[in-house]
Amino acid sequence: MLPDLPPLPALTRAEGELIDRYLEAVDLLGRINPARSGDTYHGLRAAQALVRKAAELRDALALMHQRGEAELHGDTLARALRVLDGERRVARVALPPDGVC
Repeated sequence: MLPDLPPLPALTRAEGELIDRYLEAVDLLGRINPARSGDTYHGLRAAQALVRKAAELRDALALMHQRGEAELHGDTLARALRVLDGERRVARVALPPDGVC
């Protein structure tokens, strides 16, 4: 049985879009991370997709700005990232411990 996850905090639609696009970009950066084992083809494909995801991330932030959402509420957005497994996903972008690839 899967453990119950805490509920996502209340987010605006634009904040939800920002979180989704951010995590997609992080996943791609994790696939590109040269400190991890892998092949160049998959890294290349991830890098190509990252260009599109970066534009989508920019668009999500632009939408927030246009709607008058001028402030990022870090605590709330961090809670959303944790619920969506953001800590594990972001860790793939960092350097792995010595001897682990």
